[in-house]
Amino acid sequence: MIQAHSAFVHPARDLTVVSGANLGDPIAGEGASEPGDVYRPRPGAQPFRLRLARMADGSHRIAEGSELGRPGDAVRPLAEVTLMGSDGEQVEALLLDLGNGGGDYLLPLSPLVPRTEYTLLRIGPADAGLPLTDLICVSFAAGTRITLADGRQERIEHLAPGANILTRDHGPQPVRWIGKATLRARGAFAPVVVRPGVLGNDAELIVSPHHRLFIYQRGAYRIGGVAEILVQAKHLVDGEAIQRREGGFVDYYSLVFDRHEIIFAEGIAAESLMVNEATVAQLPPELAGELLRRFPGLSQSQHFGTEAGRDLIDEKARAAILGGQKGD
Repeated sequence: MIQAHSAFVHPARDLTVVSGANLGDPIAGEGASEPGDVYRPRPGAQPFRLRLARMADGSHRIAEGSELGRPGDAVRPLAEVTLMGSDGEQVEALLLDLGNGGGDYLLPLSPLVPRTEYTLLRIGPADAGLPLTDLICVSFAAGTRITLADGRQERIEHLAPGANILTRDHGPQPVRWIGKATLRARGAFAPVVVRPGVLGNDAELIVSPHHRLFIYQRGAYRIGGVAEILVQAKHLVDGEAIQRREGGFVDYYSLVFDRHEIIFAEGIAAESLMVNEATVAQLPPELAGELLRRFPGLSQSQHFGTEAGRDLIDEKARAAILGGQKGD
């Protein structure tokens, strides 16, 4: 049975140039779009749900239940796009041709924000072998040491379902499932690397960009006014102590428990994979299919910790987090 997965795409015509060489034009493929042009989503524009099926030969076709196109129509990546939002957030996206007159659509790998302007940084040919359904999931890179219930640390690739892992809130808990995906380490797929000691970690910590780390805040300046927050790793990147690492491939591993847990990786607190409809839809197809078979109907709630989004993590906040951790 071929697994189908959902993604949300925007009609290319809904993202037009408001400043630059191609004023008024929608985003288009390589040679038709100019780096430096500034785009803005059309007011009131809404994304569409695109259901994708990955075929045995690696190609993609529209699946049943899609709001766009006809089931069986081919989906072809036209270009890989990098945008920088006026809020400082970098967005990687794919420009897709839905075939049979379906038009061009933009598939962002993180959401576009209404009323935000986006500067085109780069546009290039799409990798024909890039799985469109391999959206970023919450994962640790191979080699990451996870703290066990007895205090020992074990490399994540050596763990097996049933291993007792130390959790912050519920003590020892058996890991129910371990997923693995090998992705090209570039753009939105490039991992975040935390140098040893920066957050109190024992060794270099390498995680997927959307992976949330559990930060203990100390001192008078506390983001969100709380002592404990969850922050996506990509929001902590400063280019020095915490960096994005591009090049080659990366083996990502995800851990699933009965609940969404905070565990310890290289000695610091980080989240497990939260399993619900939204997160499963973003997993590589082989991982999503196995999760659905093993855990039908599983819908976990997010850990109670406060999540600090990109709007709260500015340069001052980042410096406070990194300085506070290194000062322990």
